Amino acid sequence: MTFDPQLTEQRLINQFLNALRELPDVHPQVKPSENAGLSGDTGRDAGIDVEIAGKALTLFVEVKKSVYPRDVRQVLWQIRQFGSDRRQAVRDDAVSVLVAESISPGAKDLLRVERVGYYDSGGSLFVPARGAYLYIDKPPPKTLEKAVRSLFSGRRAQVLHTLLVHHQYWFGVNTLAEKAMVSPATASQTLTELERFDWLTSRGQGPNKERRLVEPGALLNAWVKQLPSLRLPELRRYYVPSMDAEKLIDRIEQVCSAHEVEYAITHEAAAQRYTPFLSSVSQMRCWMFAGRASDAAIGDLDARVVSEGSNLVILEAKSHGDFLFRERVRGAWLASTIRVYLDLLRGEGRGKEMAEHLRHEKIGF
Repeated sequence: MTFDPQLTEQRLINQFLNALRELPDVHPQVKPSENAGLSGDTGRDAGIDVEIAGKALTLFVEVKKSVYPRDVRQVLWQIRQFGSDRRQAVRDDAVSVLVAESISPGAKDLLRVERVGYYDSGGSLFVPARGAYLYIDKPPPKTLEKAVRSLFSGRRAQVLHTLLVHHQYWFGVNTLAEKAMVSPATASQTLTELERFDWLTSRGQGPNKERRLVEPGALLNAWVKQLPSLRLPELRRYYVPSMDAEKLIDRIEQVCSAHEVEYAITHEAAAQRYTPFLSSVSQMRCWMFAGRASDAAIGDLDARVVSEGSNLVILEAKSHGDFLFRERVRGAWLASTIRVYLDLLRGEGRGKEMAEHLRHEKIGF
């Protein structure tokens, strides 16, 4: 959908007005002199007189299509410049409000800290003023949810995985693409999106431009928030007789090596090898491609398919990206600590406790 500045600004302002009118004891009215000729980036797109529980205020509104943390600095400069020009800063009855189709959670946090109001098309609303305070927090608009969710799935997720594992390194686009096993175009697009969240720093220009992840904890936390919306892998459950999880790990290595099957152990069994937490683990989960080779390897274990009581669960890998940064630990391939952490959070039992232990002891951010 294209962004027609005048039509979209007017629609968003109308939505904002309607949201105000639906609140008790709130009576807004657009000031004709302020709303004549919307003008994009002048620092104000509308002026609204509003009475909130008897308190008279003037809202100076700026409209944007979408706002991320990186955009907030420019928005704040524009608002302050306009306030300086209009001597707004000395008025207790004036509030700056940013109205947008979507405002990311991080951008909302920054705006609240700066005491700048906001409204987005999802219905979230914040108007701070002396003697009057409005705050409504609603889920982000679907357009923002979809855009953010796409970052944490498919090839883009491989870029994030690479940046988290190597967060101390600077990357050019081509080097990052090679490490992440994606195209340079995918790497570049993903970096551009991440910059909007202020999670990266950069140096150089043009083809020599490099980026480094400076907020790995924030990126990983954002990935965790997206886990419920991401598709779960296909599972195959087996019971291998007379085999505890530790012995099963060694047997998996043997049969996969014999049949040249790529694999990566994850969940509790991997976390226990990385940094012991439980006295014992009863089940082993493992990433593996579906196919004849893996079927033959599993057959060598004398495993039988079960619906419950499994001690071996195979998670179906879709690409070699599912094995990125696996590590050889005590003779077996384990999924990366980042992958194991995220997998544990989607598991059952004490998975979440093990995930936090792994993050504290091995991941470190």
